[in-house]
Amino acid sequence: MTMITTTTSAAVKASYDIVPLPASVSMQKGEPFMLSSATRIVYTGSDEAIKRNAKFLADYLAQTTDIKLSTNAASGKAQKNTITLCTDSKMDEEAYRISVDKKGIVITGGSAKGVFYGIQTLRKSMPVGKTDNIELSAVRIADQPRFGYRGMMLDCSRHFFSVAEVEEAIDLMALYKLNRFHWHLTDDQGWRIEIKKYPLLTERGAWRKPNGQDASCLYQAKKEDNPDLLLPSDRWRTTAEGDSLYGGFYTQDQIREVVSYAAARGISIVPEIDMPGHCLSAIANYEGLSCFDQVGWGKVFTSPLCPGKDAALEFCRNVWSEVIALFPYEYVHIGGDEGEKDNWRKCADCQRRIAQQGLKGVEELQSWFIHEMERFFNAKGRRMIGWDEIIEGGLSKTSTVMWWRNWAPQSVPEATAHGNDVIYTPATPFYFSQNEEKSSMRQVYDYDLAPASLSAAQRAHIIGVQANLWAEGIPSRSRMLYMYFPRILALAELAWTQPAQKDYDDFYGRLRQQLSMLNRLGVPYRIPSLDGFHNVNAFTDKGTLTVECQDPQAVIRYTTDGTFPNAESPRYVGPITVDQTTPFTLRTFTPEGRADEMVQADFVKQGLLPALQSVPALNPGVKTDWYDFPGVTCRLITTAPFNGSYTTPDVVIPEACKGNIGLITKGYILIPEDGVYTFALLSDDGSWLKIDGNIVVDNDREQSPHEMVCQQALAKGYHYLEVRYFDHNGGVLRLNVLDPQGKRLDPQTIFFHAAEN
Repeated sequence: MTMITTTTSAAVKASYDIVPLPASVSMQKGEPFMLSSATRIVYTGSDEAIKRNAKFLADYLAQTTDIKLSTNAASGKAQKNTITLCTDSKMDEEAYRISVDKKGIVITGGSAKGVFYGIQTLRKSMPVGKTDNIELSAVRIADQPRFGYRGMMLDCSRHFFSVAEVEEAIDLMALYKLNRFHWHLTDDQGWRIEIKKYPLLTERGAWRKPNGQDASCLYQAKKEDNPDLLLPSDRWRTTAEGDSLYGGFYTQDQIREVVSYAAARGISIVPEIDMPGHCLSAIANYEGLSCFDQVGWGKVFTSPLCPGKDAALEFCRNVWSEVIALFPYEYVHIGGDEGEKDNWRKCADCQRRIAQQGLKGVEELQSWFIHEMERFFNAKGRRMIGWDEIIEGGLSKTSTVMWWRNWAPQSVPEATAHGNDVIYTPATPFYFSQNEEKSSMRQVYDYDLAPASLSAAQRAHIIGVQANLWAEGIPSRSRMLYMYFPRILALAELAWTQPAQKDYDDFYGRLRQQLSMLNRLGVPYRIPSLDGFHNVNAFTDKGTLTVECQDPQAVIRYTTDGTFPNAESPRYVGPITVDQTTPFTLRTFTPEGRADEMVQADFVKQGLLPALQSVPALNPGVKTDWYDFPGVTCRLITTAPFNGSYTTPDVVIPEACKGNIGLITKGYILIPEDGVYTFALLSDDGSWLKIDGNIVVDNDREQSPHEMVCQQALAKGYHYLEVRYFDHNGGVLRLNVLDPQGKRLDPQTIFFHAAEN
């Protein structure tokens, strides 16, 4: 008998405080299991997926620790010091159980996919780093998901991502038990999938000259000192004429590779070929697809496909035939959003189709086109998903609605009442291409996916939730992952964990372990927002800068001269007191020195702004004027046509305001006592707040939802207030006012407007 001895380091303990939170974690009495290189992974059955799961776990441990394990089929009798993988057909497909005791670990799944999810839970419980000895406390875990559709969308049209970058995103999806990868493969800016029948789609349609989105990325890269916003050099090619073109596409063999890669990780891919709008990369390269020969951008969107031409319909069917052959999954996504219909009103072919089909107009023509394509999909054994515009003009019985328009909240009750499934992906808060704010993660985590306003039958048609990443401003792998992480963890727990178990503060505490693991995996995640201060901090005698960060690994540096903080700048180690106006620029860094975003924290010494000596007769609420404003700066709102006036109890967008919105809200604010007051102004797009003619909050720019929080020292009494705001598609506007003790003031007690004579 040969005695084998191993030398191990001191044991590092595993932690079951993971994301997403399992349905049940029951700690057991008894000795822990000691995982080391002497442990083996065994599996029952000959299923290739189970074998693959065993290898996946072994590879992960070798990647993140010093533990290297062998894998083999179980011998049939109980074995010690093993991780055993097995299935139980009586369990739901995605359900799993984990049992840990001193003898070993057993992961049982309802299928190989359930086993895979159990492995992800085990992965996230493990410490990462140089260790060859891990202690796992005795435990029983039982788990299964809340929703069957847990999605993540990546736009590869506006900016292109390589196969390796897509597969890395899929790996990270799998880690957090997301199971639907929505692949946005075509749009106006680029056609990214090879179609054998139409080679010009990729020969020409996959390449473009630098555009405004590229220029915006480069501008932001310089403004924010952020190399992640630069366009990768390998996305460019030079033509024979000397033109530099940006782009790329996936061959059909590459598509098959990604499909196989995702399937091995329990992920289905939902391909999107956007139509009838967002098709400029196709119609610019093949004649007969659009209403007229001249194509390009209309008032807001590009020329669409022509549903009046049989040739255009045949093109769509031919494209989708090749796409469907590549993606052996349940769902396909047709887009169906933001179609510019002006051409259809002028097109003889479209008008002929409307007359032939007995349609009432171009809205029903879009619906007719969507239904025609859906019948084609159904005949191919696929189910169709479309953005919620597919409801307009009539909804079929079998389509699935992806709701994204916050400003069209009726879409969900309308679709579910009609008997259609709905996937939640409202732009706020699930468009992760919008910059993350301090409140963003909580908005995702606490989002109500089962509103009480829906009946039980309607709620049964809510099948899941998805985060979307539109790539207009996301040109690189690093920026893509930065925008997903760690925000996607909040979505993962929202999609997986039952509401009764969820607690945001507990989740936020569990993030620490996940951030350490993401750092070890080389994921350039966004360091959680710095807290403890405002954008503008007013004080009358002395002010104190206090900074908090949830990431214990983060290094915080600052400057006070307006320059970008760098690795040589002073490090924040504790509260800083100032007695003069001081502009702080704060920046977080990873331990390795990767710079994260910068935040401005201006400390401004002020005297109390005196109250007005006299005010007119007042009524509760504020007065808002609406202008048909197409511009992008608050200063010019009054140059647009006037639409009407409204009185509201708070600073909000009046319900009647649609389309181009320029608002000027005026009134008086009653300050109850002398002191420093906090004004939090949230807007999408731009806004400003003036008090007694002084700018207090300057949020005046085109942007996704962004909250500026600023302070002003005010004397007791009435002050004149003006809020300006602009937006062109939906929009968000909210003003919160906090007293010197940090308590939110009731709008009905502080806002007034001049009474009319």
